[in-house]
Formats: sequence, structure tokens, C-alpha cells
Amino acid sequence: MSRLSHKEIADSVPQKGFFGHPKGLFTLFFTEFWERFSYYGMRAILVFYMYYEVSEGGLGLSEPLALSIMSIYGSLVYMSGIIGGWLADRVFGTSKAVFYGGVLIMLGHIALAIPGNVALFFISMVLIVLGTGLLKPNVSSAVGEIYPKDDHRLDAGFSIFYMGINLGGFLAPLIVGALMGVSFHLGFAVAAVGMFIGLVTFVITKKKNLGLAGTQVPNPLTPDEKKKWIRNTAIAVVFLAIALAVMVPQGWVTIEGVIALVGVLGILIPTAYFIVMYRSPKTTPTEQSRLIAYIPLFIASVMFWAIQEQGSTILARYADKRTDLNAFGFEISPAWFQSLNPLFIIILAPLFAWMWTRLGDRNPSIPRKFSFGLLFAGLSFLVILLPGMLGGEDALVNPMWLVLSYFLVVLGELCLSPVGLAATTRLAPAAFSAQTMSLWFLSNAAAQAINAQIVKLNTPETENLYFGTIGGLAIVLGIFLFLAAPKIVKFIKE
Repeated sequence: MSRLSHKEIADSVPQKGFFGHPKGLFTLFFTEFWERFSYYGMRAILVFYMYYEVSEGGLGLSEPLALSIMSIYGSLVYMSGIIGGWLADRVFGTSKAVFYGGVLIMLGHIALAIPGNVALFFISMVLIVLGTGLLKPNVSSAVGEIYPKDDHRLDAGFSIFYMGINLGGFLAPLIVGALMGVSFHLGFAVAAVGMFIGLVTFVITKKKNLGLAGTQVPNPLTPDEKKKWIRNTAIAVVFLAIALAVMVPQGWVTIEGVIALVGVLGILIPTAYFIVMYRSPKTTPTEQSRLIAYIPLFIASVMFWAIQEQGSTILARYADKRTDLNAFGFEISPAWFQSLNPLFIIILAPLFAWMWTRLGDRNPSIPRKFSFGLLFAGLSFLVILLPGMLGGEDALVNPMWLVLSYFLVVLGELCLSPVGLAATTRLAPAAFSAQTMSLWFLSNAAAQAINAQIVKLNTPETENLYFGTIGGLAIVLGIFLFLAAPKIVKFIKE
């Protein structure tokens, strides 16, 4: 098939039918809703499944190891998006990437739903990581394809799309968390059903609603490149299989070693991205200046996500071990706290959008918005210190302290995350626009890779030191970024 223009692709999509938006938005909205339902449902109970005793239906892993694995899993999910984006761009297009990704995710949840051993658990993690890497970036890219170029509805369309993400993220922990007390595997089965519904929705409606969107490979491999890619991939797979066959029986491959390796990769990969883009002859001096301005923003993003992503690790355990779950007259599932982040985003995102618009020329600069994000993130950890200081380290705390912590970090997220996406688009070198967006998501991968190393330091004896140190570092970095903002802005505008 000859290469189609963006206009030809958009013209093939029915442009009316979903709240005044292209019909394809219905397909993508519900595909992503169910994918996020399955992902956040699984994530809400996964850390408990890992460290609960076998007699309680868990795997019986140590708590520090479970927390590290959870962080590494999150890091790999974001790293795998690079592979998924490349495969869609060069091999089979976004539509097939979404479908294949959904199938892998569903199989991963099915593997979790089968009572088994640690080996089956890790097989499920590999499937979900690869599947999410294929589906997540490409379903978002497809949203841009279904609108004509310069269509004024695009921003609103993305807002509706992201509402689907947060609705799925809000509902899933409530449902799966309630099932956790019955059986972890039942909860994972519900997550698998959610992904199955998403796949069915996608397959049934894509031809009618998406037209040609997602069917074209933007930058296909040439026949020679394809042969070379297949050969190199086969060699790599064989080499890896042989290496594992030799190393695993010898005990040379350990979970701790994998955690350390991913931790190193989480730092090295984005560093390599910066160096390659900065030194490329395709990057102009002005773009090099903007890349320099992007570095402190990237570091701030890593610091922020290092705190935000601990909502599913350290704060999840805090909800389970340190929180009074009978505070409101009935038993609260510790997994239900995972619904707070998307709930607060649904409530507050329109208010923040209105506020930034209302401020107009008085809008804070990008670096200062990032500094506000770090300030709120740091405060979200510092408030956790208060119940222990007021009621003693061994007393169960009121759940409202956790609610306040999640609320504060969402305030920070709304200052940093959407602003970061916009800044990435603005500061990206023209020759590396897509890769710079991948770099932005790698800030989350780097944060969780770092978390995998530090969450092991959180113990009942070090709890106050842990929260105080990380929260304090975020606030100090936020203050530094606020003061350095004028200089960073100069680099952006050069």
C-alpha cells in the first residue's frame, strides 16, 4: 500500500459520533479504559500478593524484595515503550501493536490468575511488560491520527481520552481490592477479563470507527533492513537463551542482580539519549541550548516520580501495616487507596486547566511549575511523619493522613506532568521529536529504577528518616529549581 497522508487517514475516520468527536475516539477510549482497568487493578494488589505469606494466598517473598520487584516492574514497563514505539513505526503499525499488546497483557493476567509458583509469576511479569510497551504508547499515538491536521477538537479529544485512563485507574482498585480478601487470583482474573473486554471492543469497532488509522507503518524497514533485523533478533534470542541456560543453573542469575542491572540501565539509557541528541549534527545550536535547559527539568521529573510512584510500594505497605483500616466502621481494603490518585486527577485537572488559562501572562514559567510540583511531592512525604510523631511509631494511624499524602502529590503531578509533556514537545530537537517524548517517559523509568534500590531502606526503625530525607530532598531541589528558573528560561528562549 502506498504511503498515505495524514489527511487521507483522518478522512477515512467517521468524524462525528462520540461527543462531537471522531468515532474512533470511542474505540480508543474504551480500549485504553479497559487496559488501564486491568493494569491498575493488578498493580493495586500485586505488592501484597508478593509479600503475603503462602498461607494467606501470597508468594511469601520478603517485604524489601517485593517492594524492589514492584519498582523494577514499573521501570521496565516504561522502558518497554521504546521498543513498542519502534516496532509500530518500523514493523507493523499502531493498530497491530495495540492488538498484540492487549493479547500479551491478557495472557499475563491469566498467568497471575493461575495459582502457581514464583516462576509463573515472573513469566506473567514479562508478558505484561512487553504487552504494555506495545499498547500504551501506540493507543495514545492513534488518537492523533484520527483528527484532521490542526483540528481544534484535538486537545479536547485527548482530555476525553485521558479521562478514560483515570476512570479505569479509579474503578479497578476498588473492585480488585475488594476481591483481594477472597483470593488474589480472583482479583487478577478480573483484571484479565477487563483486558479481554478491551480487546473485544477494539477488534469489533476498529474497522468501522478507525478507518485507516493505525494501519500504516510510518517508516517501514526496507527488505534488507528487515532481513538484518530478523537475523540480529534471532541471534540475540539464541544468545540470551544459551546464556540463561548456563547461568541460571549455576546460580549466577539472581533477582537481586536483575534489580541492580535495571537500576543501572534506568540511568544509562536516558543519559545516552541526551548525549546522542546533543552531539548529533542534526541538532542545531539553538536546539542544543534547549536540551541543556531540559536537563534540570528531567532531573526534577525523576525526583518527582520517585515519590509519586511509591504510592504503589511504600505507601501501599503503609496502608496495609500502619493504617487503621477500620476507621469508618467497616473494613477498608489497603488496595483502595490506589484509587485516590486518579480520583483527585479527575476532580482537579479541569480546575488546573482553568487556572493556567486564567493566569494568562502571569503564568509561572515551566521551571517554576516544576518547582511547585517538587514542593508538593516533598510535602506529601513529610506529612507521613506527623502521625508517627504525634501518636507513636507503633500506633495505627488515621487513614486521612494517607488521603492527605495522595492529595498533595496529585497537586504536584498536575503542576509537573502535563507541563512536562508540553515542554518536551517544545524543547525537542526537530530530528528527535519522537525520541524526546520517549526520553520524557524514561524519567519515570529512571525514578522507579532508583526506587528499586532505595525502598529496601524503609523499615519500621528507619521510617521517619526515610520519609524525612526523601521529602526534604524534593523540597530543596524544588527551591533550587525555583531560584534557577530565570537562567533556565534564557536557555529555552535562545
